[in-house]
Amino acid sequence: MRKTVLVAFLLTACAVLVAAPRRCVVTERGAVGDGQTLNTKAIQAAIDQCSARGGGDVVVPKGVFLTGAIFLKKGVNLRIEKDGVLQGSTNPQDYPQVKTRWEGIEREWTSALVNAENLTGVELSGEGAIDGSGDQWLQRSPPMRKQPPSARPPAMPPPGPRFGRPRLVCFQNCRRVRVRNLTLRNQAVWCLHILYSEDVLVEGVTIRAAHNIPSSDGIDVDSSRKVRIARVDIDVNDDCITIKSGKDADGLRVNRPSEKIVIENSRFGYGHGGVAMGSETSGGIRNVVVRNCVMEAGNWAPIRFKSQPSRGGVVENIEYRDIKLRDTRQAFEFNMEWRMVPPVAPPAKVLPVVRNVKIVNVSGTASSVGTIRGLKDSPIENVRFRNCRIAAQKGLRIENARNVDLSGLSLEVKEGDPVVKLNVQ
Repeated sequence: MRKTVLVAFLLTACAVLVAAPRRCVVTERGAVGDGQTLNTKAIQAAIDQCSARGGGDVVVPKGVFLTGAIFLKKGVNLRIEKDGVLQGSTNPQDYPQVKTRWEGIEREWTSALVNAENLTGVELSGEGAIDGSGDQWLQRSPPMRKQPPSARPPAMPPPGPRFGRPRLVCFQNCRRVRVRNLTLRNQAVWCLHILYSEDVLVEGVTIRAAHNIPSSDGIDVDSSRKVRIARVDIDVNDDCITIKSGKDADGLRVNRPSEKIVIENSRFGYGHGGVAMGSETSGGIRNVVVRNCVMEAGNWAPIRFKSQPSRGGVVENIEYRDIKLRDTRQAFEFNMEWRMVPPVAPPAKVLPVVRNVKIVNVSGTASSVGTIRGLKDSPIENVRFRNCRIAAQKGLRIENARNVDLSGLSLEVKEGDPVVKLNVQ
């Protein structure tokens, strides 16, 4: 009997040892969490050694660990423990140029702070934070001020490599990605970039950026599929979440859609959009469901579609369901001539298409109901409202659209007509 019990105990112990991931704490490789020491080499060494030994968890413990770009390797997960912070350097030389896609075009561009490429089964987790030092990057290169029409054009920059601000996290060509429970904050530019990846779960993540950091998108899903985003809380200075698939001629060449995406049970505060489709639509966006979410705090356009005639691509089978609006700027924005500023690319041979959109159980308050504006030669098609109630100062303007079913949209508008239609079929 005793022998049987002992054997069972040993088997259980062995199973636990086999199942437990190897832990490699970055301080054991010389990293110092004082917020001043640059730890790039020490953290990368921990990642490389962990991978060489068969994989496991590279752990960032309590402290502020300053680093440049790091690159995850096969079998390695990154865990930021409670009160631990991985903080990005503000030296451009700490971020190598890599082959990636940036703003819809494949090119060499500045790496992210945390990079994962061509990996299967990778996790980024913990109760700590990744901080992109976006406020300090902004001090290094403040946004250009708009010049009056009579002003001379700015001088051309000197020839040589252009260093962009680093994204916070980028998963590129990865499968079975998990991002859980972290705080991602103060990104210098896009926060979490999911590029050419499949089977991705983002869960329980909080994303914050000050409202003066330009292009501080929360999550960018870029030509990726089978993505689920749940229980996130985002407040930034651009779209909270945006779905993309490449821009103009290069996006049409790559021709990879974003598809099979679910976004649910989340809160979206301030941002230029809540969950946006585009503006990079060239590879197509399809089969997206956004449900059980709250959009508030002056968000510009919780339900947003944007593209340009040069983009092409088909955006279809999109559903927003069970959405609460609380004092947003607009409820809806469909704009197929978004941000048409020089230089404007010529129209694609086949113009962008937006069709088959369901908006169900969306209710709340906004300054304006918004706009549905297609292209004259490619009207927005088949938008259906069901059980939607919006109270707003101004109404809804519809232009260049076909088969828009407003029977399920109840509006309470204080100024002007509830709905204005131009070239609507």
